[in-house]
Parts: sequence; C-alpha cells; structure tokens
Amino acid sequence: MDLQAITEAGHASGVPHGDALVSFAEAVVSRDRDVIAVTRDALSEAMGIEAMVDAAAVAANFERMVRIADGTGIPLGDSLESRSRAVVDELQLERLKADGVS
Repeated sequence: MDLQAITEAGHASGVPHGDALVSFAEAVVSRDRDVIAVTRDALSEAMGIEAMVDAAAVAANFERMVRIADGTGIPLGDSLESRSRAVVDELQLERLKADGVS
C-alpha cells in the first residue's frame, strides 16, 4: 500500500478501490452530508453494500477512539507534540490543563 495516495490526489494506493475509499474517508472528515452521500453511494457501487458498511464502521470507530484519547488526555508523543507546539501555545492549552480544565 502506498500512503502517498492519502496526501497526493491521483496517486494510486495499490489498494483495490482505493480511490473510492479515500474519497469516502475525506467526505466523512469534511462532515458534508451531500458529499458523504455521493461518496457512500460510489463506494457501495464499487465494493458492495457490506464493504461500504465496513468502511463506515472503521471511520466511526476511529472517531470514537480519537474522542476517547482527547477526553482522557492521552499524550501526543514527541513527534506530534513538536509539530503541534505552535497551536498548543497559541490556544494556551497547557494553561488550561494546569488549571484542571480539559
């Protein structure tokens, strides 16, 4: 699998129906109901309804896991911490954490 398909439009992932899967994932993240409907239908047509339901379940589970991690304060790790430092500083997230606000 080539992960560049996620960041570079038109780059083949090597995954069967990868374009439809990436389009559906991007639509889910966008939260645009119209785009989600179109990409969901395209994914169902390309892979079948069962595969589309599996893809939607994976997306929903990922969202759930991210919310749990955020809510419990799981550390970002060194790499993500360094890349997100400017946003943390600008939003004063460390101050909120120190004050007991999450």
